[in-house]
Amino acid sequence: MCLAVPGKVVSVEGESDLLRMGKVDFGGVLKEICLTYVPEAGVGDYVIVHAGFAISTLDQEAAGQVFEYLGQMNASGETEGEADDEREEREGLHDHRR
Repeated sequence: MCLAVPGKVVSVEGESDLLRMGKVDFGGVLKEICLTYVPEAGVGDYVIVHAGFAISTLDQEAAGQVFEYLGQMNASGETEGEADDEREEREGLHDHRR
């Protein structure tokens, strides 16, 4: 599954729209991202990033909603992992060497 993730632009480098790069903050993790597809993006803007390319911009409210949704997915993923452990235990598939 592919996932595009929002991040906040913290710096922009490059004068040309053909090769515009920037540093984007993903919850404290900074990554260098190609901003060529979103020439309107500037410092402080939120962008949706897929495979190292910013593919669209979004406003702060929409970004907050996405962050909230991702947090819920993360929380449910932890619950699913615990449920998988319980199912494996019942079915005798649990790796007791852990």
